[in-house]
Amino acid sequence: MTEALPAQRVAARIATVFKDEHGRIMATLLSRYRDFELAEDAIQDALLVALERWPSSGIPDNPGAWITTSAWRKLIDRLRRDKKLSDDPDELDRMPAPIHEQVLDENAPASGDVYPDERLKLMFVCCHPALSEDARVALTLRTLGGLSTDEIAHTFLIPSATLAQRLVRAQRKIRGAGIGFAIPSARQLPERSASVLAVLYLIFNAGYSAVFGDTLIRGALCVEAIRLSRLLCDLLEAGRADPALSLYRGEAAGLLALMLLIHARRDARVGADGGAVLLEAQDRSRWHTSEIAEGLRLLEAGFRAGPPGAYVIQASINALHCEAERFEDTDWPQIALLYQRLNNIAPTPVVQLNCAAAVSYANGPDQGLALIERQGLAVALEGYHLLHAARADIARQGPGHG
Repeated sequence: MTEALPAQRVAARIATVFKDEHGRIMATLLSRYRDFELAEDAIQDALLVALERWPSSGIPDNPGAWITTSAWRKLIDRLRRDKKLSDDPDELDRMPAPIHEQVLDENAPASGDVYPDERLKLMFVCCHPALSEDARVALTLRTLGGLSTDEIAHTFLIPSATLAQRLVRAQRKIRGAGIGFAIPSARQLPERSASVLAVLYLIFNAGYSAVFGDTLIRGALCVEAIRLSRLLCDLLEAGRADPALSLYRGEAAGLLALMLLIHARRDARVGADGGAVLLEAQDRSRWHTSEIAEGLRLLEAGFRAGPPGAYVIQASINALHCEAERFEDTDWPQIALLYQRLNNIAPTPVVQLNCAAAVSYANGPDQGLALIERQGLAVALEGYHLLHAARADIARQGPGHG
C-alpha cells in the first residue's frame, strides 16, 4: 500500500511541474485541438485531479505526461459535454494534427525523448506577425511561460481585465486567421523568426525597464526570458537537420548570449539605495562569472552558424564589457566598430547614440558629440532621458579622455 504523501509536498511538486511543463502540455493539446481557452481549462482541471489523487496514489514517474493525459481526457469530456464531439471513438482519429500516443503514456519514464516536442511550433504561433506586439508578448508569457493573467498584467501595469481581453482577442485571431500550427516554410522563416526573437528580447528588456514597478530590475521576468530563449535554442538544436533553421539558430544563440551577459551583471547594477550604478562604477567581483562563460560559449556558436546578425553583434559588444577586468581596460575602439556594424544592419537612433558614446571613449569626447549632432539625434531622441545622460557622460570625460 502506497504511503500517503503530505498535501503540501504534493502541491509544491505540482507547482514545479506546472512551471516546467506548462508550455509542453499546452503545445501537445493545441497540436490536436486548437482552442487555447479549452486547453487552459483542461490543464487546470487536470491539476485539481492531481491534487486529489497524488497524496494517496503517489507522484508518478513522469508527472508531466500524467497531467497531459488527464488534461486530454478532460478536454475530450468537455467537447462531448458541449456537443462538439460525438461518442464515436473514430472521431478522435479524424481530429486535426494528431499527436503520437506515447505522449499520453503517463507511466513512461521522464525523458526529453518521450514527447514529440511541439513547443517550437507553438512559439511561432504565439509570436505570429499578424498579432500586435503586446499580444505576442502576453500570449508567449501566458502559453509558454505559464504566467497567470494577473502576473502578466501586474508586470506591465495594466488591469487584469484588459490583459485578459488582449489574450482572448489574440487567441480568436489565431483561430479566425487560420494561423497554422507548424514550423514556417523557408520563405516565411525570416519574418517569423524575427518576430519570435523580438518578443523574447522585449520580455527581457521589460525586466530591466524602470517603468515597471518600483525596482530597476524585475529579475523574474529576465529569468523567464532567458528560460524561453534557452528552450528555443534547445528546440532548434534538436531540429538542426533542417537547413532553413541554421541562420535562425545562430541568432537565437546570440540572443541568449546577450541576455546572459547582461543579466550576469545584475547584482552590481543596483546600489544600496535602489538606484542605478553606472558600468564605470560597478563592482565587477559581483558579476556572475559562470553566466558570462556560458554567454561567451553561446556567442562563439552564434558566429559559427553564419554571418552575424543584430543579436550576435550586440552580444559581442557586451562580451567586450564583460571581458574587461576594469572599466579602463574596455576595448572601446572595437566596441565603436561593432556599433557601426550594428547600425548598418539595424539602424536606430538608440544604436547611433550608443555608437557616439563608444566613439567618445575611443577617439575623444569631441568626436562623440560631433556624431550626435551630425546624426540629428537631439531631434530623433527628444524626450529620451538617456540622450541627456549620454551627453553629460561625454562632457564629463573632458579633453584628452580618448
